Amino acid sequence: MTRHTKIVATLGPASRDPLILETLIRAGVDVVRLNFSHGKAEDHIALAGSIREIAARVGKPIGILADLQGPKIRVGKFADGKITLQANDRFILDAKCELGNQERVGLDYKDLPGDVTSGNILLLDDGRIVLEVERVVGPEIHTVVRHGGDLSNNKGINRQGGGLSAPALTAKDMDDIKTAAQIGADFLAVSFPKSASDMYMARQLMLACGGHALTIAKIERVEAVAALEEILDASDGLMVARGDLAVEVGDAAVPALQKRMIRMAREKNKVAITATQMMESMILSPTPTRAEVSDVANAVLDGTDAVMLSAETAAGHYPVQTVESMARICLAAEKSILIKLDREFLDRIFTRIDQSIAMSALFAAYHLNVKAVAALTTSGSTALWMSRLNCGIPIFALTPEADTLTKMTLYREVFPLLMTTQDQDRDVMRYEAEQRLIEAGVVKKGDLIVLTYGDQMGLTGGTNTLTIVRVGDQARPTH
Repeated sequence: MTRHTKIVATLGPASRDPLILETLIRAGVDVVRLNFSHGKAEDHIALAGSIREIAARVGKPIGILADLQGPKIRVGKFADGKITLQANDRFILDAKCELGNQERVGLDYKDLPGDVTSGNILLLDDGRIVLEVERVVGPEIHTVVRHGGDLSNNKGINRQGGGLSAPALTAKDMDDIKTAAQIGADFLAVSFPKSASDMYMARQLMLACGGHALTIAKIERVEAVAALEEILDASDGLMVARGDLAVEVGDAAVPALQKRMIRMAREKNKVAITATQMMESMILSPTPTRAEVSDVANAVLDGTDAVMLSAETAAGHYPVQTVESMARICLAAEKSILIKLDREFLDRIFTRIDQSIAMSALFAAYHLNVKAVAALTTSGSTALWMSRLNCGIPIFALTPEADTLTKMTLYREVFPLLMTTQDQDRDVMRYEAEQRLIEAGVVKKGDLIVLTYGDQMGLTGGTNTLTIVRVGDQARPTH
């Protein structure tokens, strides 16, 4: 059985080596994540080149996701690297402090004192340390420790309930968008967006730099949850970024939010990535916990396009085993999904010809039980629409466009294949599509497939034809 849910793997010290990276791709990675919170522009450029080279050698399209750092709402550094806070200690967050000590620490985000008032709860290091604001005196936030622990350099700060005013796109992010465009990133993940305007700005900056990455909104602020629909309308997809989101809204609220976000993304023909701590124990262990197995499986059952690994593959001891385990869990979960295609068509309205053809192809494929659905596509839109409904039949998206090929690596149930000809003759393209499916081992002579394409080949949005084909019936075109 072919796995439909895609795997995103973050690259880092444990996975940058070309041999490890190739092994990860062969183990099942579909998209690699470059975390722009770490490394320099030249590091990302070199790594992207290595990824493209390995993908070409392996013969598998691999997408590249550039993940922006976003605003650094963090404590500064300590003279001794870290301190230990006890409950009821007094502690000061000081925007003018250079090196921290047991009494105070500096802030990377200098405007934080203006964002908080007496009684606010600040959560440090993903909520491991809890501070209550007593008063604000100029650049100093005076707090009392409600829950202590070890606090080290550059740990993150969240305000319970959200509301920090830091902009989603920093000067560093704007520079990083230029780098992402330079390396031809397929996806741009925007950290901490609060509104649709944040996503519009990121898209415009990417276009201005000559890039064409699809924009992914990382939902990790309370404000983003409130504006979820408008943010999603301004984006190509979302990431359920459960780390910071759980700190802001409370961990108990996250599972229901995850389901809501994935459902909304599918309804709006957008993609969804589920991220954060999915296989966290495998940073140090060769096997996942039972809870992690359930977590990954439930994301698959929710309908997520992709599940994402962070430190597990970036810095973990078992990156390859982690990918293999995640692939195995996804496959097992997909086997249990009940196909309800007829019911999913109810109450849907199709206003575009190409979208109507895509939905008709799914309906025909489901009821004829064909071997595969094949979409000849220039932009990838037809394949995306097909992937929003589960028909239980693999969708093969064939395109002569290299950029489109790698963008489709994130679409659930879609398997991109590169067409080698730019011929505008539809009979030539249809014949090559059959040959590519045969070469890929997807079909054999005599199998039925549903094929979609446009009368005017190469025209974006031009899909207007559906054909049911028996493989091998068409002779090679002679003209």
